[in-house]
Amino acid sequence: DNEMVSSLALQMSLYFNTYFFPLWWVSSIMMLQIKYSILPDYYKFIVVTVIILITLIEAIRLYLGYMGNLQEKVPELAGFWLLSLLLQLPLILFLLFNEGLTNLPLEKAIHIIFTLFLTFQVVSAFLTLRKMVNQLATRFHLQDFDRLSAYRGGMRRMRSCIEEI
Repeated sequence: DNEMVSSLALQMSLYFNTYFFPLWWVSSIMMLQIKYSILPDYYKFIVVTVIILITLIEAIRLYLGYMGNLQEKVPELAGFWLLSLLLQLPLILFLLFNEGLTNLPLEKAIHIIFTLFLTFQVVSAFLTLRKMVNQLATRFHLQDFDRLSAYRGGMRRMRSCIEEI
């Protein structure tokens, strides 16, 4: 009944991601500074905006991942999964595959590593969420069954008392 359903693999990935992200951020800022003068104006704006968004989302995403996985909270883990799948992954894929950004080799390497972290976390969070939801549904049905059994037991006692009278 009290089986832990949090994922060790997801937790390890989140742990290593918290150490990798500052490295990713510093590398991205340094590479942006190097190539800033050769980028068109619209790409300058887009890249700066994307890096700011990734930074803000990553802080929220990692917090939700830790809370959702360690404390087995479905809403937090679902928020982590949605932020990873719908926001972080498309943004990092944009930085990785957009030809107009003229990615430097270091940029490609750190974006690939970040993409691998995100992909692994999306898959493992989905599997963990499915496991948590199934366990919560089982607990709910067991509590409902216990409540129903207690109600039936009370009805039987009431019938026997009525028959005795």
